[in-house]
Amino acid sequence: MSNSNQAAASSILLNVVDLVKQFPGPSGAVRAVDGVSFELRRSRILGLVGESGSGKTTVGRSLLRLVEPTSGRADFEGVDLFSLTSRQMRAYRRRLQMVFQDPYSSLNPRLRVADIIGEAIDTHKLAKGAEKKARIADLLTQVGLSPDHARRYPHEFSGGQRQRIGIARALAVEPDCIIADEPVSALDVSVQAQIINQIQDLQQQRGLSVLFISHDLSVVEHLCDDIVVMYLGRVMESGPSEQVYSTPRHPYTRALLSASPVADPYRKTQRIALRGDIPSPLNPPSGCVFRTRCPHAIDACAETRPALEQLTPGHKAACIRLTELV
Repeated sequence: MSNSNQAAASSILLNVVDLVKQFPGPSGAVRAVDGVSFELRRSRILGLVGESGSGKTTVGRSLLRLVEPTSGRADFEGVDLFSLTSRQMRAYRRRLQMVFQDPYSSLNPRLRVADIIGEAIDTHKLAKGAEKKARIADLLTQVGLSPDHARRYPHEFSGGQRQRIGIARALAVEPDCIIADEPVSALDVSVQAQIINQIQDLQQQRGLSVLFISHDLSVVEHLCDDIVVMYLGRVMESGPSEQVYSTPRHPYTRALLSASPVADPYRKTQRIALRGDIPSPLNPPSGCVFRTRCPHAIDACAETRPALEQLTPGHKAACIRLTELV
């Protein structure tokens, strides 16, 4: 392996390969995630994007084994998370933490903030007594809250403040990676920017890797270094954010971007309307799962499942008509 290849490999914190998650359905298995692969690099933010029903939340939960994956690999510094026992996985949950979508239901309403944050510290035996109290106060300060808030209960806070508590809880065990599952979608628009900026600041200060799951491409564009676009359990396009946003190649990515609000009044975009709704994973289309809504679909799209093809270094897309749709 050359020095450049060694450096590239060492920069990968999490390598997900052919992740599949099936759920039992009335007429057979439902593939919520169908062969998803991506790399999360150290100290970078990867955006996992798609409409509701695309499987992105299931990907995040599978990585933490909150739902058990059906097959595939998730190599965390060379260790396959999916092959670990429950006891072995517990140690890795310290290094992989999650911030959930609903900041209220994810916090125990019967516990004070100090106990919510301190619970993880106790579980992993990181500190106790005065040291633990000081760590909790410092965490609250880092996320923009007062140390005095440690004595309060979740219901005494606004939604944005509760999400900050959730972030502090995730940071309490000093993780290497945070999986943020739609962390701002349940918040008012006025609060969303504050939480996004908070995540970005903490990521830069701590050198964290972040898997940021979202349906909002404008948020992902602002926050993420890399992007993976999912549709009905499969990856449609992936690559550095600048390349994907400036030169999107998959018809689905182009449609999503055309519907995303643009702050620049001089930047004109033509809206690409998709026909119909996202199909049910109970009965996905044959071949390319996007073909039933794709404005460029041809008969061959129903027969061939397109593989991800590399367009430029790191930029990939899955479409049999890529060379025609430049």
